[in-house]
Amino acid sequence: MIRGRLGHRKAMAFSVISVVVLLLLYTWLSIRQHQINPSDTTIPDWGQLCDGVKQMISPHPRTGEVWLFEDSLATGYRLFCGLSWGVLGGFVIGVLMGCFRIVEAVLGPPVKLFAKIPPTAALAVFFVVTGTENQMYLAMIAFGVLPVLAQSVYLAVREVPQELIDKSYTLGASNLEVVWCVIVRFILPKLLDAIRLQIGPAMVYLIAAEMVFGHVGFGYRIRLQQKLLNMSVVYPYLALLAIFGFMMDYVVSLMQRLFCGWYVQGGKR
Repeated sequence: MIRGRLGHRKAMAFSVISVVVLLLLYTWLSIRQHQINPSDTTIPDWGQLCDGVKQMISPHPRTGEVWLFEDSLATGYRLFCGLSWGVLGGFVIGVLMGCFRIVEAVLGPPVKLFAKIPPTAALAVFFVVTGTENQMYLAMIAFGVLPVLAQSVYLAVREVPQELIDKSYTLGASNLEVVWCVIVRFILPKLLDAIRLQIGPAMVYLIAAEMVFGHVGFGYRIRLQQKLLNMSVVYPYLALLAIFGFMMDYVVSLMQRLFCGWYVQGGKR
């Protein structure tokens, strides 16, 4: 049955099974590769992965830095701040475009244009304008997220029923009250959905920039270790990126459940 309900226990069971199947598939690939080449490092076995994790969490013998701590701090800060600025700018511009025709006429074409420019293709521009410090990473993430998010918010605002706006004015609401109490509350669930969809692209922009210009961070460490074919370190970093993105997605999803219960209970999620 299309869109039929699935019990919570069954859903959890199928989720666990899918993860177990992936782990078994990786184990099989690793065993097969090591039968061909016992010293292979491209698909490390679980023992090699454990050694890689130990290398990540142990102080470096020369510098004394702990890779996992330093890289997580740098990448996490850049991702959070860049995504926050992009979300804030996209939200404000999208609401203004959806509410006021003059703003739509002025900002609509530039937003559509910038949304078609891949931030990774403009790395040199960010380097020239902001340098190679954290400002470059924040600007790249914000630039990549803002236009697409602004368009999503704009479309959500345009879907607000005109009857709600008319009734609000009839009851004596001001323009600001209509925007904040009616429009923003109506589009909040879709805004959170749009933010969830932008977490992945934001991580792509950041890792690409760190691979080229970074001296610390997940992208920088992956670039160095993959040159050495030290995949026992690269794979745990990729797994951490996946977990990091999953946790951010879960937090936004939890916010949606807390603040938009009517949307979730209505079968939207």
